[in-house]
Amino acid sequence: MTLTDQKNWIDGALGAQPRKYPERKDSFRTSSGIEVPDVALPADPDPAYAEKLGLPGEYPYTRGIRPTMYRGRLWTMRQYAGYATAEETNRRFRYLLENGQTGLSVAFDLPTQIGYDADHPLAAGEVGRVGASVSSLDDMLRLFDGLPLDQVSTSMTINAPAAVLLAMYVAAAKRQGVEIANLRGTVQNDVLKEYVARGTYIFPAAPSMRLVTDVFQYCAREIPNWNTISISGYHIREAGADAVQELAFTLVNAIAYVEAALAAGLHVDDFAPQLSFFFAAHNNLLEEVAKFRAARRLWARIMNERFGAQKPASLKLRFHAQTAGSTLTAQQPENNAARVTLQALAAVLGGTQSLHTNGMDEALCLPTEKSVRVALRTQQIIAHESGAADTIDPLAGSYFVEGLTDEIERRVVGIIQAVDSLGGALAAIEQGYIQEQIQQSAYETARAVETGEQVVVGVNKFRTQEDIPLEHLKVDPAIEAAQKAKLQALRERRDRGRAAELLARLESAARGTDNLVPLFVEMVENDVTLGEICGVLRGVWGEYVAKGF
Repeated sequence: MTLTDQKNWIDGALGAQPRKYPERKDSFRTSSGIEVPDVALPADPDPAYAEKLGLPGEYPYTRGIRPTMYRGRLWTMRQYAGYATAEETNRRFRYLLENGQTGLSVAFDLPTQIGYDADHPLAAGEVGRVGASVSSLDDMLRLFDGLPLDQVSTSMTINAPAAVLLAMYVAAAKRQGVEIANLRGTVQNDVLKEYVARGTYIFPAAPSMRLVTDVFQYCAREIPNWNTISISGYHIREAGADAVQELAFTLVNAIAYVEAALAAGLHVDDFAPQLSFFFAAHNNLLEEVAKFRAARRLWARIMNERFGAQKPASLKLRFHAQTAGSTLTAQQPENNAARVTLQALAAVLGGTQSLHTNGMDEALCLPTEKSVRVALRTQQIIAHESGAADTIDPLAGSYFVEGLTDEIERRVVGIIQAVDSLGGALAAIEQGYIQEQIQQSAYETARAVETGEQVVVGVNKFRTQEDIPLEHLKVDPAIEAAQKAKLQALRERRDRGRAAELLARLESAARGTDNLVPLFVEMVENDVTLGEICGVLRGVWGEYVAKGF
């Protein structure tokens, strides 16, 4: 590809000059008035090298999934939030939106994540502690009260019971009078990483995969703009994996989901455009950029060469990034603002579609309004002041970044081949291979920090003695009692006969093969609770018990 060919391609892809970007601005210049090009090109490119690099929006999408990337529109600024009750979380959502957030992201409490109602004995002491307590459609309605669901994009970090929470969201939208086909957002729905990295699983693998593919099928038919899964490397990285392992194990899980969907009778191009990914952004700036670029290239080739996908949308890896919670330190917490800035910049330079930035105080407590505002402002400063978003894939052609992208790809391919030789992701999980690899990496990192080989500023070097005043949020113990009272009132006022009938239908359906999501929608609309639904499924399918390795 000659320089002329590249310029012609850019003009064809982006439109003739002068180009307009109505969501941003008509032209981009440095502080010195130097014009910033859409895509930087070498003055005298080697044709073979230029061909290898390709261009944004062009297969295999190393340089980005859209020709215009952030020239056309910025990434979605989606701060993760969930605090105690639906009402408190709704207030936090409104605060973030007022401060310029462009998408919602829901954190649920632990009982919700593992399918228990707030009044279940095993939920005692955990209601509202690490996110919002959502047991019923009433909770979901309060969570999004006054927020038009046809105008806002919502991500929900929920996995084992994801299909039920999606049903609640659909039912809430219907109560608002919203056409569900117009909903936009994501349900994480990634249970495989729960078995190896996070632990909020409920059911054994086979029925869990059925729920995943039921969501694929339902959304392909009913909610075409919804991301049916967010295949997560973030939690794998937080558990101790390195960058290569994070990407490799995410992709082997993704392969398993595609295979499960195909086995369920779905066509690859019907569901693949609605798959999305979730990665961590860590401190090593250039490695993280290279990881994101390699991820796009690998996924495009996997979908094209392994699964024969034909639609361009099936080949494009779209991802959300979150700055790395595991890198935040309780010591000198102000330093975390610098860490988060570097990590967010890596995600932007790597071409993320959506980004969450952590609060500086998260190693100590739930983030305050001030800390989440600073975290959001970090994204806004990168977007509007740094110039990083003014040209597309600005680090392309860097000898180091390109070489690192190639090396990460080579190592990831090796791990994928190793997992394939074991029989795929499910077999590798059952054999403990993935868990052992993550644990070994976590041990090596901890040892390096303990010996000082890996410097953590303020922890093992440049330490100071300080008292840290905490302006922290506390979860009122009375919240649990209030949630229990709401559930009791709901069960008393609902049609008990109808609820019993639906639960009996679910038991029968769980033993069959029909898609369960429409039934979940009907159940939550009739005030059947999350815990009651998951309780029936536990009775039919049993619970997953982790093996010791």
